[in-house]
Amino acid sequence: MKIKDLKYYQELVNCQNFSQVASHFNVSQPTITMAIQRLEKDFGASFFIRDHAHKQLHITPAGQQFANHVKVILNELAIAHQEIARTQSTRIRFGLPPIIGNYYFPALTPMLMRANLMQNLDIYEHGSRELLKMLEQGQIDVALLGSLTALHQDRLRTHEFVQYPFKVVVSKSHPLANQPTVKFADLRNEQFIMPGSEFFHEQAFKQMCHGAHFRPHVLFRTPDIHVIKAMVAEKIGISFLASLAIDPADPVVGVPIANQDQPLFRLSLATRETEVFSTQQKQLWDLLAQQGK
Repeated sequence: MKIKDLKYYQELVNCQNFSQVASHFNVSQPTITMAIQRLEKDFGASFFIRDHAHKQLHITPAGQQFANHVKVILNELAIAHQEIARTQSTRIRFGLPPIIGNYYFPALTPMLMRANLMQNLDIYEHGSRELLKMLEQGQIDVALLGSLTALHQDRLRTHEFVQYPFKVVVSKSHPLANQPTVKFADLRNEQFIMPGSEFFHEQAFKQMCHGAHFRPHVLFRTPDIHVIKAMVAEKIGISFLASLAIDPADPVVGVPIANQDQPLFRLSLATRETEVFSTQQKQLWDLLAQQGK
């Protein structure tokens, strides 16, 4: 089986036109036809149905199944090229979500500086969902990720080491500020200031509102947690944040939620299963993994 044949096949699945595939790869149309025939012969199945009357090409169920595997194979080959090319590099492409980067990672930097690792980090700051995709596609090497459930992703090695509850965030003069806990259903008449949809807070917030049987009034959304807390401090509204993002020095109060069934903000370390660590990468992984012990 030729890698080129798989690339031809993937492109044919995408555009469903032999002439376009041939033009895309700058080869003759018979070259594409023979490549597809080789693959169909290898697997003993027809991958396409040619509708000559309407000049259309339809993929068969077997063809779609094979297309799913081809996508994985070509993606893994692309990642393998990247990983092998980087085996001699001392740089570490490190994914860091905003909340984790602002409220968790700074305390680790002295340890990483003593280990001479900070200067080797190329930090990529995105939301956890985007970093997870970048990790799977080989665009970064290691990442700290937030999630609401344990990370059990195919082809990833993960290590969860800390969990944080969510809290209701209010101004220090809000009636709830001195309460030991709050039931989420009691917040149905409040106005909320929330992080953007790229944060896992949105999913957790919807879960809590659904369980409390009310549709929240979200006054404002912003990816800047500092802005959220400043607006809450000015009594413009209240918020819902992971306790990780609430500092004792903040001009707001985080009130624990009384509900028994509530999500947790989970912090995990992740890399690809196929990643062969350099000395620096292994040192970084080991140091970060020890933080939860």
